[in-house]
Amino acid sequence: MELTVKQQQFNRAMELYTSKAGYKLFGHLISTANITLQLYLLYLVWPLSIGPVWQLLALVAAYLLTDFINGLVHMYMDNNDRYQSIDGPLIANFHLHHKTPMYKKRNLLVVYYLETGSKVWLVGYLLLVVALASLLELNSTVLYTLVYIGILSSVAEVSHYLCHSSLSPVALFLARSGLLLTKRHHAPHHLRDNNGYAFLNGFTDPLLDLIATACCTGYKQHTDLHYAQYTAADTESR
Repeated sequence: MELTVKQQQFNRAMELYTSKAGYKLFGHLISTANITLQLYLLYLVWPLSIGPVWQLLALVAAYLLTDFINGLVHMYMDNNDRYQSIDGPLIANFHLHHKTPMYKKRNLLVVYYLETGSKVWLVGYLLLVVALASLLELNSTVLYTLVYIGILSSVAEVSHYLCHSSLSPVALFLARSGLLLTKRHHAPHHLRDNNGYAFLNGFTDPLLDLIATACCTGYKQHTDLHYAQYTAADTESR
């Protein structure tokens, strides 16, 4: 009975998402806000010189933190079934990435823009970094790291897209080099349960898997069952 109720709630949430233009407009607004803030933060840090060694350290730290933070958000969303909440249609639409893992073929800049629209939390993060940069005299390396996290959080969406939808030699090289997510590393997230949440390059998955085991019941026998009765044509690809 509970499963049937959740499936009905999911279908209703998706009906709202597909019938109300406001939800997709909201995604465009989030994309615009995120990218505008990313560009502004780049403008703020550009004059700060920290040298190549500290730049490399800032990038490495940002890569690991971005992989972990976005993995945590992914974990939360995959296990979130609040379809009747104000953001329920957005939650339901997010869950379709398990039902329809293939993306529509798009230019990578378009992917960066569109997928950034799903990252509502990132607006708050970027605004916080702007506030910290304006109000505090942050160490320049720390500031670069925080800015890189904000940008790499969108790059993670491109990495996930390429993992699912590209056999480009360049994408495969970047994945093999550890900069992006490999298909082999990410496959268990879809084949098994409650694992593999990281999607920038997957380096922090061992830690995320421990957290998931302790905090989550998993999605295979939970939210993945909620879209079973949803058959809209536009789920063929994202």
